[in-house]
This record gives sequence, structure tokens and C-alpha cells, in this order.
Amino acid sequence: MEPDDIKQLASVSDPQLSPDGSRIAYVVSRVDGEANRYRSRVWVIDSDGESIPRPVSAGEENDASPRWSPDGRMLAFTSTRRKDKNGKTRSSVYLLAADGPGEASLLAEHDESVADLAFSPDGRNLAYAARVRGDHYDSDEVDRRPPRRINQPFYMLNGEGPVLDRPVHIHVVPTDGSADRRDITPGAAHYSSPAWDPSSGGLVASFTDPKVNWLDNHIHRLDLDAGEPTPVTEGSGSYELPAVSPDGTIAVIGFDDTGIIPQNSRIGLLGKGDSKPRWIDTDIDRDWMASPVPRPPQWDDDSTLLGSVQDRGGIHLHQLTTDGSRQLVLGGQRWVTGWSKQGDTIAFTATTPNRPGELFVLRDGEETRLTSVTDSFVARAHPRPAERFQAESGGVEVDAWMYTPPAFDPSQKYPMLLNIHGGPHTQYGDFFLDEAQLQAAAGFVVLMANPRGGSGRDHAWGQAINGRDLGGPGWGSVDYDDLMAVVDTALERYPFIDPDRLGVLGGSYGGYMTSWMVGHTQRFKAACSERAVNNLASLNMTSDISGIDRVWFGVTHFEDPEEYARMSPITYVSEMTTPLLLIHSDEDLRCPFEQADQLYFALRDLGREPEYYRFPGETHELSRSGSPVHRVQRAELILEFFTRHLMETG
Repeated sequence: MEPDDIKQLASVSDPQLSPDGSRIAYVVSRVDGEANRYRSRVWVIDSDGESIPRPVSAGEENDASPRWSPDGRMLAFTSTRRKDKNGKTRSSVYLLAADGPGEASLLAEHDESVADLAFSPDGRNLAYAARVRGDHYDSDEVDRRPPRRINQPFYMLNGEGPVLDRPVHIHVVPTDGSADRRDITPGAAHYSSPAWDPSSGGLVASFTDPKVNWLDNHIHRLDLDAGEPTPVTEGSGSYELPAVSPDGTIAVIGFDDTGIIPQNSRIGLLGKGDSKPRWIDTDIDRDWMASPVPRPPQWDDDSTLLGSVQDRGGIHLHQLTTDGSRQLVLGGQRWVTGWSKQGDTIAFTATTPNRPGELFVLRDGEETRLTSVTDSFVARAHPRPAERFQAESGGVEVDAWMYTPPAFDPSQKYPMLLNIHGGPHTQYGDFFLDEAQLQAAAGFVVLMANPRGGSGRDHAWGQAINGRDLGGPGWGSVDYDDLMAVVDTALERYPFIDPDRLGVLGGSYGGYMTSWMVGHTQRFKAACSERAVNNLASLNMTSDISGIDRVWFGVTHFEDPEEYARMSPITYVSEMTTPLLLIHSDEDLRCPFEQADQLYFALRDLGREPEYYRFPGETHELSRSGSPVHRVQRAELILEFFTRHLMETG
């Protein structure tokens, strides 16, 4: 895979089975390299695989989130095809006759993006979530707008900008077009993930009040007719992504105490009158808030539901019963990224290390791939498979993956790149990662690993790098040990890796660990620290998630500045002599660019020459959803840097 192949990327997501199980609606997303943007389109295919897929939306912009009406006759979806009088994109909800012909009908329109479509059980209403702009946005001229009054810590969000005057609300619109949309959650609080009661007379939704504690998430009941939303859950917990069973039981994903993070999110049930969930995933200690797009559980009947879980580099689908039994439905070395079940049929999308997401169907115990969206990309880019291995580190087993270059010759010696994931409570593993493919194609052996502090393992694994005040060793401790153990194991296991040509790179927490490593070892000959955390104290005063460090480390930087300094890579800058590439984005609100600036200017003051690039108009998500042109440029910078330092000689 070459950097320019990023412009050919495509994938399938969000599979939705029709109520009778005969058809599947899904979304195909593609990179439009010429236009330097992304496009998505809604398609439909028969679940038996006998028909040819057909597009049901235009796909000229971004069409997404297909949802079937309860009778299967209509299909709702979101779109960004409309513009306002000034040419700015509008987000819309459309309704389309599933059997056609006919054009889609516009149901609702917003200035902000629309998500979480949900038909009422009787099909008469459609609920969804969308941001609502305050009076601050009355003028299109920014220089005429009044100043914002900042009265809460969680007032901005990476990729979104200011959110205190743009809360997410739940809206309801009649599907027959007889009335305009209604905002049923007015106010400053945020609501998302609406789920209907069986009677169609009301909903439940996730609720967050950022003025109280933005880490707390609760379930509220929403009445269609009148009255304020009423709390269902209480206490200091995080309960999200509700799903309502036919008998009214509410399934949620979350945990009971936000005082310490990270925690593995669990699946629980709220019966009538319950204010705290009864957890039913008692036989497995894993995180059910499965990325890349966490989704609610799906009820199969009153006693059975489906959910996806992160498990040692995979994302798998399980069936659970209300009495606590569990059965694996879809496993293997892959990420199940979406699913839908009707009767005995399950439609799902999945990705593997050498293929982006495609659509599959499971029926009578047999899996069938229904789409070939990624075939042309695979034929062009020739993605490499991954070999999984384990490394022993301090009495624990660390999962890791290794990619080899094309035309691999085990008798030769190759430079190696260690990739470190962000989070830290996330995981690498059995999914398509363009980073690894680009590096392998450029001639590097590529390592990825899941050290302690990440997800995909038990509760203790995720909290293994919590702060000393919480009984842990803090960042830059056993996580560092685990990654170095992976490097040592790889050198022993794979003699084709050249120990004198090792590189390391990562973004966000991975950038933190990269900066940490070059301040603590000389084993790496080159390093790329991207969108990194370099000073934990200043990060806690500038990040969009300011305040999270208290629950991660048990103490603020004001209460224990020495502890924050001990864990911050900037403290060890005098030891950093490894050639270093810094990459950041101008609009990164998660790890603002001051983090890179601090390290850059400190190294310059010490007479060193780090290479530093800042991307305009990009956020913390540059490598994943930045503009295609910038993603290509970024990949070229990284590959050129490591090629220069690890491959070129003389």
C-alpha cells in the first residue's frame, strides 16, 4: 500500500436488516481523492445474496444511518446533500419508499449533524439526535457575534469546537409529514441515543449535564405529550446506549462509579422502578463499549439480547440472556463493526488486518460475504496479513501483531517500527489499519501491541497504570515495560529484524509513550511523536476533556505537581537525543498543539533539531478522518523520515 492508495479506501458499515429479514440496508463509504473529501451512500441487498446490490440514495454527499420502518415499507436515512442560501451544508432526515420507485421525502432539516434515527414501534414517528444552536449563532458573521460566557469545564469538544451553546437534543417528527419536528429535550443538557417504549408513547435516552459532571451519564425518560424528562438512573455512574425490550426492560452499557477510570463498560438491565442496572455480563470481564462506533445492545426477545465486546485485539458478537448466560455468536480474528438480527438471520460488517469492512450474513450457522466493495482496493494495495504473538512482561502476557514487507525474505535483515495505540484505554488488533500497511509496504517490519492500561482485557489490566494515589504506578511504568518486552520478544522470535534499526511511533497516548521512550532509552534510532501528550499538567488546563486526570491519577496537578512532572515526558527532555519527528494539528482540542510546541522549543533550546509539522484545519483525528490530501501528506512525511533514518546508509 502506497500513501496515494489512501485515496482509494472504501468500507461497508451500519448493516440494518428489514423487519422480515429479507433485505439489508447498509452504508458504503469512499474517499473521493479528486474532490479531497469523503462520500457515503445507502445501498440495499437481499439477505440471501441472490440479488445485485442497488443504491437507494444519491451518494453525492454523505448519506448514512439507514433505518427500516416497523412494517418494512419505508427506509429513513440522513444526508448532507442540501445547502442553505449561503452554501453551507445542512443535515437532513429523509424517508424513502423501500420498494420504490419514487424520490426521498424530506422530513426534517438542521444546521448541525443528525444521528441516532429510531422509528417508533407503531411507525408514526421518527426520533433522532441533533445539536441545537443557541442565539450566539444568529449572525453568520463571526465578528458580529457576542462573546460566549464560559460557565462549565466541558465547553468544547475535539472535532466539534464549542458545544456549551450547541447541546445535542432529541427531536421527534411524524413520518407522514403532517407536522414539523419537535425538540422534546430543550435546555442546556445533552441527550442522545433515543430508544422507544413499546407503547410508542415515549422514549428513553442518554443524558449528560456538563455543568454537574460530564463523566456522569444517565438514562432519562421522555414523554411525547408534556412534562420534563424524568431520571431513570441515579448516582455517580455512566449509563448509556439504552435499548428497550418488548416488555419494557431497558438494557444499558456502562458502569456504576465514574470516580475512577478507566473501567470496562458492562451490560445491565433496568426493570420497572430500578434506578441502577443489574449487570448480566458476570462471567466475562471485558469492555462492551466496543469501538470504533459503540452501539446499543439489540433485543432479540424479552429474555435475549446481542452485544459486542472487545477481547484481546478482537471485537466479537455475543448473545446474552437476562439470567446471565452468554454465548459467542461471531468470533475469530476480526472486528465485528456492526450487526443487525431478525429471526435466524444476522447481518454484520467486519474487518480483518488485511481487508477493510465488508458486509456478511450469518444464517443456519453459515457465513456469506455479500459485498465486494474493497476488492479493487485490495487488488491495488495488496494489504499484508498479520501474525499474532505474545510477549511475557512482569508475569503477564502481552498481545502483539507483526507484519512483514512484500517480497519478504526471512534470510534478510529489515528495519522495524513499533506502533503504539492511543487512549490509553483502547486496543490494537485484528482490524485493517492503513498505518501498518503503509509501513510494511515501505519495507519495514511492523509491530503493534496492547500493553497494560489498554482495553480488551480485564478491569485490572485497564487500571494497571492509574496514578499512585489510586494504588497504581502511573503512566510510563508497566506500559513502557510491556512495550519493551514486545520489542525484545520480537527480536528473539524474528531474527530478520535488525536490532540496530528500530523505530517507534504513536499518536495521542501513543505519542506520549513515544516521547517517554526517547527520554528513557537509546534503543530506537528514530521516533515520531504525533498529537502527543508531553506535559500532563498543562494538558489538564487546555484539553477539551480537562479534569479527567483527577480520576485517572487520583490527584490534580495542583495537589501533586511533582507526580505530574514525574509522569510527563517533557521532564526528561535533556535525555532525548533520538532523531524525532513531531506532527500535530492546528485545531486539535484533545491534545492542543502547545503540547508539541513545548517539546519542540525545549529540544531547540538544548541544541537539538527535531522536525516539526503542523497541519492546518485538522483536529485530533487527522490520521483517521482528516482530509485525504492531508492524510497522504502525513503518511509521506512519516515514511520519508523513517526511511531516511533507518534504511539509507552512507
